Amino acid sequence: MENQELIKMVTEKAQKWLTPAYDAETQAEVKRMLDNEDKTELIECFYKDLEFGTGGLRGIMGAGSNRMNIYTVGAATQGLSNYLNKNFKELKQISVCIGHDCRNNSRLFAEISANIFSANGIKVYLFEDMRPTPEMSFAIRHLGCQSGIILTASHNPKEYNGYKAYWDDGAQVLAPHDKGIIDEVNKVASAADIKFEGNKELIQIIGEDVDSAYLDKVHSISIDPEVIKRQKDLSIVYTPIHGTGMMLVPRALKQWGFENVHCVPEQMVKSGDFPTVISPNPENAEALSMAIALAKSINADIVMATDPDADRVGMACKDDKGEWVLINGNQTCLIFLYYIIKNRKAMGKMKDTDFIVKTIVTTELIKVVADKNNIEMRDCYTGFKWIAREIRLSEGKQQYIGGGEESYGFLAEDFVRDKDAVSACTLLAEICAWAKDQGKTLYDVLMEIYVEYGFSKETTINVVKPGKSGADEIKAMMENFRANPPKEIGGSKVVLAKDFKTLKATDGDGKVTDVDMPEASNVLQYFTEDGTKISVRPSGTEPKIKFYIEVKGEMGCPKCYTSASTEADEKVEAVKKSLGI
Repeated sequence: MENQELIKMVTEKAQKWLTPAYDAETQAEVKRMLDNEDKTELIECFYKDLEFGTGGLRGIMGAGSNRMNIYTVGAATQGLSNYLNKNFKELKQISVCIGHDCRNNSRLFAEISANIFSANGIKVYLFEDMRPTPEMSFAIRHLGCQSGIILTASHNPKEYNGYKAYWDDGAQVLAPHDKGIIDEVNKVASAADIKFEGNKELIQIIGEDVDSAYLDKVHSISIDPEVIKRQKDLSIVYTPIHGTGMMLVPRALKQWGFENVHCVPEQMVKSGDFPTVISPNPENAEALSMAIALAKSINADIVMATDPDADRVGMACKDDKGEWVLINGNQTCLIFLYYIIKNRKAMGKMKDTDFIVKTIVTTELIKVVADKNNIEMRDCYTGFKWIAREIRLSEGKQQYIGGGEESYGFLAEDFVRDKDAVSACTLLAEICAWAKDQGKTLYDVLMEIYVEYGFSKETTINVVKPGKSGADEIKAMMENFRANPPKEIGGSKVVLAKDFKTLKATDGDGKVTDVDMPEASNVLQYFTEDGTKISVRPSGTEPKIKFYIEVKGEMGCPKCYTSASTEADEKVEAVKKSLGI
């Protein structure tokens, strides 16, 4: 599209926002963009509609069809309302739950959504203040709702906000409902189609009643309460990074019996501006720097941090030299599942029907642990809605005991159907107490896992390709991998290639078999003779293509970690060279 054509298109689209269906403030903002000689901002805000995808909405806040504002949020809620009224028409009263995080405008978007649902005859349970995403998932099930939404952009920068939709099982929406909701949202043509005038009689404010019920359930997952009694003085440093975790994590730790919890005071301040960090992401070392500084000053045992909506946990512990080191997402998931399996067995709680779940890009070491302990492990796509699907499929027949993904998400229970950092923080504290009870640290536990089950190192490479040209480039990269699959990677022969788009697997001899997954996904995987695993996929939320690299090694003793890690780094470099990244 030529620039003049594009300007004409966005101008016509923007002028529709100067009608009485839009508030005065929005109209003034749109008029300012229209009057500006530089049309860059106008194009950015109107060149497309902010798309309601399978994960809901996520975008920069501001006026315009490609921004998060009361009208794009309103259209999403109106579309969801229409779908619920069609889908549950036999119910006397449809109900939904609404939660939100600490972000700027999150409360406003939550209240606007409550008004729209209620205007459509739907009962609303609205949290009184910000709450963790997992608690909203719990509340849907606890209150018997048909759906729920959470206003959050997770760990995105402060300019962003988001909107995630959930179904009656407390999980994010899956097929066929995801497509059905998207169709209804796309039918909302303008602000005039949105019922903004709420019905106060259908809006119920919730808070402590749900908090205490949720925290009681979280407490029920403790595997070894006695070890906590012995190690109640375990020194814990916690930061919510200005987000929802401050509402429940310290309280949950206290309920479990931990009496020596230190919260980072500067980050216990609720703020959508995240003033003390560059990015509120517990995957980033910088976000944990204040917590680690506090931990050093008080000689703490463990540092834990939750992201703004408290569904993911980041952690740091002391290594064998007493230096603070970060535990990555793969290691986090591995430690949790190792502890759950080992200690459920030790306490006589393990059953033959128990199973665990990981995502396809998460470390294969988890499968080694599961196989050696005769526990069923299932692989699923990236995203907790797929882990929730596995729980749902086995409900009443088999017991889910834990699952996670490499991006720092873990779920230790089935009364929530999304990743849960509240329960993860408390379980992490129990693991540290169990280790300390034996004169060990969390780091020692990780080293023991590597010695017993083998060593692996995981690296994620993000190749960022912004804009339309970037999207075309990413598409071409995926097509090239499919047309010319690698025969060897990093000097090791490819013995298995999986294409989740065609749902076909090809072994080293060219034999093709089916891949058993619920639907197609644009992911490629390669497994080599030396145990290396490569996963390639375009990001669903950002303009980048992701390469997940896992290389294997051996660790003869806990002190051999440095040499094993150095060897692994060399392998990773060889892999990157082979893939041209």
